[in-house]
Amino acid sequence: MTRRSWLKDSPAAAVVLPIIGLAATVALWWGATIVFAIEPYLLPSPWDVVVKFSEQPGMLLTETGTSLLETIEGFLLAIVIGVPIALLIVRSVILERLVYPLLLMVNSIPKVAVAPLLVVWMGFGQWPKVVMVLLMCFFPIVISTAQGMKSTPSELVELMRSLNASRTQEFFKLRLRYAMPQIFTGFKVAISLAVIGSVIAEFVGATKGLGYIIQQSGASADTTLAFAAITLLSVMSIVLFYGLALLEYLLLPWARETR
Repeated sequence: MTRRSWLKDSPAAAVVLPIIGLAATVALWWGATIVFAIEPYLLPSPWDVVVKFSEQPGMLLTETGTSLLETIEGFLLAIVIGVPIALLIVRSVILERLVYPLLLMVNSIPKVAVAPLLVVWMGFGQWPKVVMVLLMCFFPIVISTAQGMKSTPSELVELMRSLNASRTQEFFKLRLRYAMPQIFTGFKVAISLAVIGSVIAEFVGATKGLGYIIQQSGASADTTLAFAAITLLSVMSIVLFYGLALLEYLLLPWARETR
């Protein structure tokens, strides 16, 4: 195996290379704080962040669990609502023309502007955060699912129909399987946006969560605590993204082979 093929196809490379990239980023961050003698209250070093986490691990992990739960709930709700809507759009040209402008309108609304309204409508509980995550995830899931369903080659559809396949068989055995790689692409885009959505919602009217910790840290000028929370958000986003990538790897072996 050549070096290029190992870098491209090896599962070990898929694990090692991201770790090297993260390590290089941390090293550059640490080096910048040393070379430019940046004060910790402006930019804490990675070690300062580790020390801060070691001082309050229970609190930070608890708030991470809160943000993680909101993120996953909103993301799953976006799948439950978005995928059926995408399938309906694919089946009906009239419905597509009716719904697409509404989807674009909802997606163009700044989510930061919606967050205070969600608090007014739903209170200070968990639901405003879940709905904010839903709004962030909904559009990429609908678009990727619809485009994936439309991307099925017409010759394969004609072949299925020539074999007297039913509409249900055509859907599950051909269209859905062919669309799954693109659907998972939408899922991976959406899961990163889901973390952002949970933080936006926690900035407004929250009493817990990593977004709330960052807001309170900014008010008290505790930059190191804010960076600890940001680091945990980054780790959470990476784990969720690569968790979906692993699920795609396991569930879609035919997609791997076609690549």
